[in-house]
Amino acid sequence: MSRSWSRSVHALVGAATALAVVTACGGADDSRARGTADDPVTVSFWAWTRGSQEVVDAFNATHDTIQVEFEEIPSGGLGGYPKIANAVKAGIAPDLLSIEYPQLSAFVSQGSLQDLSGYLTEDIKKKFLPQTIEMTTLGGRNWAVPFDAAPQIFYYRKDFFTEHGITPPTTWDGFREAAGQVRKASPKTRIATFFPDDPTFFQAMAWQAGAQWFRADAGTDAWRIHTTDPASARTAAYWQGLIDDKLVSTASSFSPEWTGSLKQGTTVGYLGASWGAGVLAGIVPEQKGKWAAVRLPSWEADRPASGMIGGSTFAVSKGSTKTAAAVEFALWMSTHEDAINARIGASTSSALPASPTMVPIARKAFDTSFYGGQDLYGLFEEAGASIGPDWVWGPSPGATNSALGDALGEVVGGASTLPKAIRRAHDATVADLRKRGLKVEDPS
Repeated sequence: MSRSWSRSVHALVGAATALAVVTACGGADDSRARGTADDPVTVSFWAWTRGSQEVVDAFNATHDTIQVEFEEIPSGGLGGYPKIANAVKAGIAPDLLSIEYPQLSAFVSQGSLQDLSGYLTEDIKKKFLPQTIEMTTLGGRNWAVPFDAAPQIFYYRKDFFTEHGITPPTTWDGFREAAGQVRKASPKTRIATFFPDDPTFFQAMAWQAGAQWFRADAGTDAWRIHTTDPASARTAAYWQGLIDDKLVSTASSFSPEWTGSLKQGTTVGYLGASWGAGVLAGIVPEQKGKWAAVRLPSWEADRPASGMIGGSTFAVSKGSTKTAAAVEFALWMSTHEDAINARIGASTSSALPASPTMVPIARKAFDTSFYGGQDLYGLFEEAGASIGPDWVWGPSPGATNSALGDALGEVVGGASTLPKAIRRAHDATVADLRKRGLKVEDPS
């Protein structure tokens, strides 16, 4: 791959500028690797998502000319991404990879993935939620098949709220008021948790508020970095106030402290993603029927909005010579009811499919009795439609998240503040990009 092309992808991620076609970064001609009766093909696939093996089994049972060989790897944050990166460098990467939206631009900028634009026609792209197509369209080209969307949701203990006459909040002003009511009703109880170990939690809140941390300027070939923009500053000040006034818990996500507080009833709400519904039900199954879900509070009552926490895609590694077959399998996983049934039936997944036509399948497959039979997928669809379309992930999410994560730990310990934390993330990101030789505009 040429250095100039790599720099262009870095600088134009999320922009509408077309990039030159560089065949060196794509797979070889795979006309003989599409899978036919005379020429069957086996696609290798790495993922960590629960239910992946069952999905592969369902595909293999119904396809003769394409078969899939699956290997489970650690989740991205626990070593999966380094494993993928090392495999790509060594030329031993699998054909198909599971990559979360925030990490996609980094792998593209490194030249690790194939451009799938030729396979994702306009008719195919229409099968997906527009926001998920936007987040997989980098430099005007399509780099992955979306699997799910992950809009934010507020899960709450309906029994506690009803008993104490607390109305589920629809705005952030209302959330602060409700947080005070929860603490007044039960001094050791908190309405929800600010997770200091998970930078994506705060990022999603800033995204929901309208923040734009990364923007690519096609005219100057530069990145515009602004993690301290007005929306981010507003979000930071708001959550700093909740932390200072001890209106929210600050336990680490999925820690014994956090799960224990759920079981003991001293945490009665969870600000999570659509996939969190299944996770929560698995943590406190004994509380079946006591929980409900509503839209995430918004800054303005008449303008519901959402960011995303997580969400995954399927991308083809640069060395694969089986692109067509890999894309066929990826599209099957995302748009076929047998795949959705297999994944949800094999786990407690409550993922919101990126393909709206698959939502009724997921709705039917997911047991909502934990939430009193509530139509969660109707809620997820509404939240998904309100995901802010302008958010772009930059080419250096690791540097941003590392700096922000370190700073958040200091915030909840009282040694720093959220406004200072987002400033540190800003400075670390700018420094990292400049170290890589990229052009950076620093409006701050």
